[in-house]
Amino acid sequence: MEQQMTFDTRIRLSVMMFMQYMYFAVFFVPLAAYLGTLQIKGWQMATIMSSMPLGCLASPIICMIADRHFASNKVLVVLNILCAILLVLAANVTAPLVLFILLLLAMFCYMPTWSLTNAIALAHCPSEKFPQIRALGSIGWVSSLLFSLVALQVFDKQIDGTVIPLYCGAGAALAAALLNLTLPNTPPPAKGQKASIVDALGLRALGLLKDFNFAIFIILSTLVMIPFVIYFSYNSIFLKAMGFKLITLTTNMGQFVEMFLMLLVPLSLAKFGIKKTMIFGLVGLVIRYSAYLAGGMYDERFLYFVGIWVHGIIFGCFFVGGQVYVDKKAPPEIRAQAQGLIGLLCFGIGWLAGNFINGMLIEKYTGADEIVNWNPIWTITTICSVALLVAFALLFKDDTKEVAAAAEPPAPEAPVAAEASAESAESSEA
Repeated sequence: MEQQMTFDTRIRLSVMMFMQYMYFAVFFVPLAAYLGTLQIKGWQMATIMSSMPLGCLASPIICMIADRHFASNKVLVVLNILCAILLVLAANVTAPLVLFILLLLAMFCYMPTWSLTNAIALAHCPSEKFPQIRALGSIGWVSSLLFSLVALQVFDKQIDGTVIPLYCGAGAALAAALLNLTLPNTPPPAKGQKASIVDALGLRALGLLKDFNFAIFIILSTLVMIPFVIYFSYNSIFLKAMGFKLITLTTNMGQFVEMFLMLLVPLSLAKFGIKKTMIFGLVGLVIRYSAYLAGGMYDERFLYFVGIWVHGIIFGCFFVGGQVYVDKKAPPEIRAQAQGLIGLLCFGIGWLAGNFINGMLIEKYTGADEIVNWNPIWTITTICSVALLVAFALLFKDDTKEVAAAAEPPAPEAPVAAEASAESAESSEA
């Protein structure tokens, strides 16, 4: 039976999502520009920027702690406080190695919160309503621009490329921790159960991979990250090469549209189901790179905006739809671990692989004049996206209804049938 959600709970969960994604965007989006100011380039910059996917390695362990030992809302508070402290420390160092270590530790605290906030929200709201709660994360991401705008208008200071975003991120993380104290209690569903080495590593959710359909879902979701990540990691380079000036603002248009499209995801889940909703997301991925390719071939800048605007369809339908699938598929006692598993494989391993694979692809098509030939890159990315769309449509099936049916207790014998049997027995005796 689906849980009910009060208005008060909805507000608290929405604020949680808003703050969690806002404080990350505040410091991470302009991080590359700050590293450039410090003259950190090449493999050193790539390594520091990879602290995000590497941070996902902590997701299964942290989520196991939330599953078995402490309330998820309390774990979230502690992680945000630790992240705030580490960001302040990172703002006070300039040595690449020390900066990498501090940001990596900060990401060990932050990246598990994506799975943790999902688990908290899904514990207190119907899964079909989850995308509406998650939409506040997109709004928070876009709202991170306010820090730059306020600094420019009030203090007449450009903070991009400076250390200030790290301090802003630390302050917002601390504010998030304080607001998280108001979250509804989310006790560990598996508290008191014996834990093995597998549990200690947060890998109990790996048992879900024995299910062929779930394994297909995980494998394809991880592979989808490879074409998906080129947009996040290298889109700024592409847009700069195409002559765009306000790159951050232009890119955030995708998150702005996502705020509204995310609200349509529950309707899609209810009307079309999980599989078709996720297919819509993959169709959006194909549209993005087809638009980028056509934009280059026909020199039509408007098509680049099309590729940006479909971001909400891709993320909302495929990735949020996938999170709903994991919640329905996983047993209650390992749901946080299951969300941690998909976080580790997609936003950790998949993102990291995408960074290096796409980096090598760009290097391959970079000429001696340092000019990148983007058309073959978008051709390859589009073909990969189409292949993943076809594979997902053919191999994956939405088996959540079967799982729900198996979890329901058998219906008691109908009284009418029992009375009929009794009457039949009496007739036989007569």
